[in-house]
Amino acid sequence: MTEYQGLIHHLQKRIPLSEEELNEFISEFKITKVKKRQFIVQPDFTAKYRSYVVKGALRAYVTDDDGHEHTIAFAIEDWWISDYNSYIYQQPATMFVMALEDSVLLQLDFESETKLKEANPKFETFFRITAERTAAFFQRRIITNLTSSAEERYDSFTTQFPLIAKRVPQYALASYLGMTTEFLSKIKNSRLKKS
Repeated sequence: MTEYQGLIHHLQKRIPLSEEELNEFISEFKITKVKKRQFIVQPDFTAKYRSYVVKGALRAYVTDDDGHEHTIAFAIEDWWISDYNSYIYQQPATMFVMALEDSVLLQLDFESETKLKEANPKFETFFRITAERTAAFFQRRIITNLTSSAEERYDSFTTQFPLIAKRVPQYALASYLGMTTEFLSKIKNSRLKKS
């Protein structure tokens, strides 16, 4: 049951639930352990789950026609991850979601999520809040990528997400920030010289 404590706390921060409601909610999740470099979503296969990270770190990314990887999102403890377009619309995924570390996930399939939403308006509210926060986050990310310099993007990310910046491989962080690994190294070195 310890795997569920983080999710329970996550829920209770957003909506008030009785013990019975909490049990109903978490009963729909399955515990999944994944090894470093294991994929939980791959292109051309439908994303079956929305995954809550109990322990570990994951990365969602796409590859372009030249084989270059572009990181879309990271997820560490107390975060959610999936190829949401695939999951929500139940169509083939366009992203990879891969574990960057050995990880423990709580996974919810689409049918179970639908069942929860229909069973209790509080659950519908929780998923709406989660979707709103995700949409707002991605909007901020797009605006930052369009209006900020590479240095500003790096500084903003390391200020907002210092744990992720320390845990993820530099190639993944560079692709998330829209730069090469070499340019990221130059930025980091210039920051070290200033301090």
